[in-house]
Amino acid sequence: MYYSDDVIEEVRSRNDIVDVISGYVKLQRKGSSYFGLCPFHSEKSPSFSVSPGKQMYYCFGCGAGGNVLTFIMEYENFTFPEALKLLADRAGVALPEQEYSAEARRQRDLKESVREINKMAAQYFYFQLRSPQGERALRYLTDRGLSDETIKRFGLGYAGQYSDALYRYLKGKGISDQLLKESGLMQVNEKQGMYDKFWNRVMFPIMDANNKVIGFGGRVMGDGKPKYLNSPETVIFDKSRNLYGLNYARTAKKRFMLVCEGYMDVISMHQAGFTNAVASLGTALTSQHATLLKRYTDEVILTYDSDEAGIRAALRAIPLLKEAGISTKVLHMEPYKDPDEFIKALGTEAFQERIDHAENSFLFEVSVIQKSYDMKDPDGKTRFFQAVAAKIAEFEMEIERENYIEAIAGRYQISFEGLRKMVANVLMQGVARRKAPISVAQQRQARPEKEDGILTSQRLILTWLTDYPQLFATVSSYIRPEDFSDELYCEVASMLYAQRKEGAVNPAQIISHFTDPEQQRAVSQLFHTEVKVENPREMEKAVRETIFKVVEHTIAQKSRSLDPADIKGLQELVDAKRRLQEIRKLHISL
Repeated sequence: MYYSDDVIEEVRSRNDIVDVISGYVKLQRKGSSYFGLCPFHSEKSPSFSVSPGKQMYYCFGCGAGGNVLTFIMEYENFTFPEALKLLADRAGVALPEQEYSAEARRQRDLKESVREINKMAAQYFYFQLRSPQGERALRYLTDRGLSDETIKRFGLGYAGQYSDALYRYLKGKGISDQLLKESGLMQVNEKQGMYDKFWNRVMFPIMDANNKVIGFGGRVMGDGKPKYLNSPETVIFDKSRNLYGLNYARTAKKRFMLVCEGYMDVISMHQAGFTNAVASLGTALTSQHATLLKRYTDEVILTYDSDEAGIRAALRAIPLLKEAGISTKVLHMEPYKDPDEFIKALGTEAFQERIDHAENSFLFEVSVIQKSYDMKDPDGKTRFFQAVAAKIAEFEMEIERENYIEAIAGRYQISFEGLRKMVANVLMQGVARRKAPISVAQQRQARPEKEDGILTSQRLILTWLTDYPQLFATVSSYIRPEDFSDELYCEVASMLYAQRKEGAVNPAQIISHFTDPEQQRAVSQLFHTEVKVENPREMEKAVRETIFKVVEHTIAQKSRSLDPADIKGLQELVDAKRRLQEIRKLHISL
């Protein structure tokens, strides 16, 4: 839903950022700001700062930053409207009622009803596990080594032996057959009518990132088929867009996620302390899963089973994760089949050691390719290296190709130059290469050094204008918003200048203008760019030189695009160059 800027600003201003974040992070005052351990990455020394003056937070370690709305969105994985609603309720601000069409209202009500039914079913299954009829299921879980605390944490339960037990329970609560059908918890046929989808199964509630039950997985007790059964897709459950265990893993403060195959793997790993483990929900990893993971991490370690099926699953997942911009490694568990078996046999320290030595995904793919060739046969060995050369040629960046040529040459005893020539031949033959996504970091590396330098200068100007509003009179005499070369920088500068014209600079309000968390983070970084100086005099010199660089860049840009016949433009350029020299003599006082 759209809310006016006035409403958003009222909610933001009524929620002091220090008060809100103190409820999540232990903060200590240092000077004019507060510091604590960043909740968005693992660290031992506090680099997470909260500024009551700017009403913003920023982590100098991982770059997370924004205002109080950004924090709630990032920490709670809320959408912008959800974060606004939470903070509005906290501050006692009444948000305007949303206007729904009849169909939209029906969909909203249906989703709320299905969520409530799933919650009731989870509570029912949880109770049944602890009843006399759940004794066998409880013994199955404890025999698998799960503690009472773990069983409770994941809300594990039991669906009884009768196929109408849940149906009768929910009907007793006044739930209509139509809603029960929509919930995914029931099945219908002409003979039996409506009956439970899950019975005689250990139940695994599936929760979304906000700890709300959206579906179930069930493991049969005995030899019934299928061994595992999952909820069908409903108005609140899309298995290709959710991951089991993500509600806990997203707050684990690890730099990577462990992606495994099943519910028990996730639960066992969490119990062993590896709380950054997740699994797909009865399906292979999808591009939507990869996109979801990218919201929380830049690195994934695949901990799939060590059998053929696990290897195939890893090979399918690697390109999807790469396309999403996620660095991927593969964990080897031999001689054990899965993480649960490994941890039970060798313990958590050995498993951590395997994590530390997880294999680069490309080298894993090459090791799988090797199995298709007879490395003792010269012809087979040649064809293997030809296949590897073709795979290396898929990399867009030359430095990546060089790095992998070096790694393969060292591992498989082939000369670096020999393999390099094979890759060059593949490239010259025009073999189609897969388009690899370019990360933000790679894009920055690809920029000319001079361009990157001017962007840094422009970020410094924006930071200083919020830290030292008295600079506006001087800076605005030489630099206009359109002089900022990046589109986002220009937009932020325009809002900053407009605020100053109206009276007060409010960077936190500018962040609220953007509803996407990534944009909010980028804007926050514009207000937290630093330059190392020894004393106030050096700082004033840095400001003067930075203004000079930005103005000089603008003049150079105009010079390149100016039509030689444009007499007026030429005169303006001459005036601008004259004013450029004035900056050298500017007196800057902070």
